[in-house]
Amino acid sequence: MLRRNAANARPEITPIERVTSVLGAGIIWKGSIKGKGGVRVEGTFEGEINLNGLLVVGETGRITCENVQANTVIVAGAIKGNITAEKLEIRSTGHVWGDVKIVAFSTEEGAFLRGNITMEEQVTLEFEDLPVDTELMDQETEPKK
Repeated sequence: MLRRNAANARPEITPIERVTSVLGAGIIWKGSIKGKGGVRVEGTFEGEINLNGLLVVGETGRITCENVQANTVIVAGAIKGNITAEKLEIRSTGHVWGDVKIVAFSTEEGAFLRGNITMEEQVTLEFEDLPVDTELMDQETEPKK
């Protein structure tokens, strides 16, 4: 029986979060998606994705980004761009054009990937701190009259 000692054990993969936001089919969005949580893309997105959480690209979803960064990426649609993630799953209808840097990788029969795969023991995901809306916080902390 093979055993791994604690020093060589792989780090825990961040648990999959639930989807909290959806870019629906028929929607075209250019810009950036940054923050914490789960996002499902069924429409078309072009820009930057830096997501501390789950990114799901549905079958009708199309993403074009220079770099996609998220804890977990599930692709049933298409991504054109490089991906850095702890876990990448490409479903049978999924297409990825770009290099991927990941800890865990799975694919279904029929999935498509054109690019290099680099599997690491650990990947560094750099998430930007989001600005705090102090006006909203002031409203929430003011005493009620």
